Amino acid sequence: MRSMQLPPMSTIKPKSISRPKQSSGCYADHLHQDFHQKAPNLVWTSDFTYLKAGGKWYYLCIIMDLFSRKIISWNISSKPNTDLVIQTFQKAYYSRNYPAGLMFHSDRGSQYTAFAFRKLLDELNVVQSFSKKGYPFDNACCESFFKYLKKEETNRRNFRTYRDLYHSVFQYIEGFYNSRRPHGSLGYLTPDEMEATFWDRQGI
Repeated sequence: MRSMQLPPMSTIKPKSISRPKQSSGCYADHLHQDFHQKAPNLVWTSDFTYLKAGGKWYYLCIIMDLFSRKIISWNISSKPNTDLVIQTFQKAYYSRNYPAGLMFHSDRGSQYTAFAFRKLLDELNVVQSFSKKGYPFDNACCESFFKYLKKEETNRRNFRTYRDLYHSVFQYIEGFYNSRRPHGSLGYLTPDEMEATFWDRQGI
């Protein structure tokens, strides 16, 4: 941005939120805000946001690999239901070659706590982790992605149709965020570069 003589975008500071007590049992937080992972496919995080097109709300579900901050799967639907989460997860799981030893972290939305989705994760031996109730900082990486998606892309446009919205999100994620947008937390590499560097070191 400095090289292009662009001013930094303003950010909105969140209101102070007190830290809730740690939950246990079936809604435990196993991640504990450990956002820096040593390899891909150790921890995936997921969340929803809503976007408007043609006077109608649509819902974007993403899955991010915490190692690289790469959006490895995403889908848009008119309904923020469990089917959307399952489809997005299956797309990620197949595209990443059925990883073992995976943790999946999200908030406690009904889509993620639904029996059908939890059964799917259990069958695949995926450890499910949840943010503490009413505490978005436990899923800060997804929250940050949505913030920049809206500031850098969707809030700057008016979408007349679902097709227009889908194309815009596709271009942002696949054509910019994963491949061209550097991250300070990644040593100013892009998500694609971060993963390519890792696999090069593994000789793969």
